[in-house]
Amino acid sequence: MSCGNRIVLIDDHPMVRAGLVQLLHGAGHKVVGQAGGWSEAMVRLNTTAADIALLDLALDGESGLGLITALKGLGLRVLVYTMHDEPYTVSQALTAGASGFVTKRETAQSLLAAVEAVARGELYLSPRADAAMRMAAPEAELTGQQLRIYQLLGRGVANEDIAEQLGISVRTLESYCVRIMDKLGVGGMRELRQKAISDAVILDG
Repeated sequence: MSCGNRIVLIDDHPMVRAGLVQLLHGAGHKVVGQAGGWSEAMVRLNTTAADIALLDLALDGESGLGLITALKGLGLRVLVYTMHDEPYTVSQALTAGASGFVTKRETAQSLLAAVEAVARGELYLSPRADAAMRMAAPEAELTGQQLRIYQLLGRGVANEDIAEQLGISVRTLESYCVRIMDKLGVGGMRELRQKAISDAVILDG
């Protein structure tokens, strides 16, 4: 077992963080910082050396998905620890660069195993997360660009604005949407937008 990993906790529930500190310290790891949201996390990480970020995806009304990329950019391995276990959520976290995914419904042993695996540079999915991915949700089959378009649709961004953000033409965007609709089995743009918004609400809620 490789102990002594330096971990920063990013979760907006102080009681959860307190329990994690006790669990991780008991296993020989060191919690070097705590934060309840994006801005606090970035301040802590500017003055704290950490190896792993243990990250919840729901941060006081914010989605932690965007934070994964920022944490990776700082050289941290990211282990997601969340209540969500939908295939779409797991897929998005891994696409964003997470090294592991554990749900809060799992055992403490599963979380500790995840920390050890991520510290070794391995990808770790807890039993619930692995089962979710095995369901092969259509969203998990979207390519990187298709997934970005699906996320923007879920945020209510207009087609013209999506095309501008991605540097593609509206016609090219429409071609992407047709392929997305085929993969998700939906019959038109209105239904695609409704599904994207519904998935976004589930993820952010």
